[in-house]
Amino acid sequence: MVDDIDRALLACLQEDATQSYATLGKAVGLSAGSAHDRVRKLRDRGVIRRTTVDVDPAAVDRGVSAFVMVDGNTWMGDTREALAAIPGIQEAHIIAGAASLLVKIRTATTEDLQAVLRAIFEIGGVTGTQTIVVLETFFERPVSVLDQRTEPQPAE
Repeated sequence: MVDDIDRALLACLQEDATQSYATLGKAVGLSAGSAHDRVRKLRDRGVIRRTTVDVDPAAVDRGVSAFVMVDGNTWMGDTREALAAIPGIQEAHIIAGAASLLVKIRTATTEDLQAVLRAIFEIGGVTGTQTIVVLETFFERPVSVLDQRTEPQPAE
């Protein structure tokens, strides 16, 4: 179970994961040692899955973004591994709806995107794809640990 102090720690870490435990503790009303212990427990329980850096895709030559719905007639047991082996695929999700899988791709060029799509078609069981190329991203947000509301709130 994640309590309010854990949520506050997680929010601080999402903002800047390089903060010292003293700074984290001060922000949530704990000592540095207590903050460290709580963060360690959050990692041990899998609440914190990893600590990473948020990189601008365009700055590292990955400015082309696309979402691909993948159709298939049968899925071999190694579908997950086959998708993970394609470098341009950033995410892959089993979905409900018209397609079986949703894949997020980031590449440098549309030619590279075509190469990724060809690699997807080589996976056993794939019968078709529908690709949506992103022209502009308004925003991407991390999971909010403080605001648990799921319905839109009226503008003030």
